Amino acid sequence: MKTVVLRGVEVGAGMPKIIVPIVARTAEGILEKAREFQNYRFDVVEWRADFYEDVFNTEKVLATLKALRAALGETPILFTFRTKKEGGEQAISADAYTALNTAVARSGDADAIDVEIFSGDAVVRANIDAIHTAGKVVVGSNHDFGKTPNKADLLYRLRKMQDMGADIPKIAVMPTNEADVVTLLDATQEMYTLYADRPIITMSMGRGVISRLCGEFFGSAMTFGAVGQVSAPGQIPADQLSDVMAVLHRALAPAV
Repeated sequence: MKTVVLRGVEVGAGMPKIIVPIVARTAEGILEKAREFQNYRFDVVEWRADFYEDVFNTEKVLATLKALRAALGETPILFTFRTKKEGGEQAISADAYTALNTAVARSGDADAIDVEIFSGDAVVRANIDAIHTAGKVVVGSNHDFGKTPNKADLLYRLRKMQDMGADIPKIAVMPTNEADVVTLLDATQEMYTLYADRPIITMSMGRGVISRLCGEFFGSAMTFGAVGQVSAPGQIPADQLSDVMAVLHRALAPAV
């Protein structure tokens, strides 16, 4: 299985990499949060731009992104506009979504861009092609805040992301009971062992918090932690997440 490197962070090797979100509404708040991150353990910052008050002004988005890049140094940035239909803050037209992601990719200041894989195949291809042309990584995503699909459906969604050319397929679903969490983990393990040729990200939100901790065992290469604000139900503090995953990593290490 190939790995994906984001500014020296090798996704798909070793412990799952920790992503922390920024969900502030102003440029000042975004940069203040970035400065706060200096005291925490994580690997990647996700800028959830759908929270940003000026997200529909591309010039301001790019200026804020450039300032964020300067504040974070060599920490990788994942740029995400999460649409309303997938649990985000705002709706956006297909053309505006593509234009925004393309401009961000071409700026060079973000390392990866999230593309919602069920936005229509033509839209998805336009986004992925533009992002790849700019030399950036695509996180192909899908979110279900209402339920956990069955295992076959989860596998279909993950395999479609891979088939569409996403460098890192990602799925997040909401459990209604403990069995749903097991379904997500079972699908993760099967995708990882039978179909994936690249890193994948899976998580069960809310009460499925265990899935955010045990990804290394089942095959999920990244997980989301929080520094203060959360961007989805079930995120736990990044430092606690790092500590627990380190315990599991040592326990899973081959005996010598």
